[in-house]
Amino acid sequence: GFPVLQKILQEFTSVWVRDPRIQREDFWHAYMDYEVCIHSNSLAFTKKTSCVRRRYSEFVWLRQKLQDNALLLVRLPDLPPKNPFFNMNSAQQIDERMKGLQQFLGIIVQNPLLLSDSCLHLFLQSQLSVSRIEACVAGRTHYTVAQAIQSSGPTVMRFGSEENMEGEEEENHCGPLEEHHSHVTLSERALV
Repeated sequence: GFPVLQKILQEFTSVWVRDPRIQREDFWHAYMDYEVCIHSNSLAFTKKTSCVRRRYSEFVWLRQKLQDNALLLVRLPDLPPKNPFFNMNSAQQIDERMKGLQQFLGIIVQNPLLLSDSCLHLFLQSQLSVSRIEACVAGRTHYTVAQAIQSSGPTVMRFGSEENMEGEEEENHCGPLEEHHSHVTLSERALV
């Protein structure tokens, strides 16, 4: 047989973007974040299953970071376009954005060069904010990439289930991009 071919055929990585939630920063400011779940048997992933919450602006940051790190070797897929009139009450707009984000990640996790980027793994499998991801990758934290991923939240997954686990929202919430609004999640506190 072809052992290498069999290994490739047996390896899988599935990505879901789902469970949109409105997060309020204050009376006037709100944003929507999404649950990003990974299920994989690939050796590229530290955890075989994980879920984190990310917002659209964090996907924009990830795409730019991956493009900067891959230079011209990879043409990254596009994100769904930023809509200045995005309506958090429009199921159609939310659904279109989630599908676009899921397609983006689905292509990214199939690329071996991009899979070697620590920013991607921290984005997908840790509770760290983007500023802490950058610090971790640059070696400016007392924890490694692997430690940040291993210590991130519960491993209870909701694949195929829409039931909320008690306390899950607090564990999976990631702070917003803006540094002055960010807060340290329970998982980050364990690392600080």
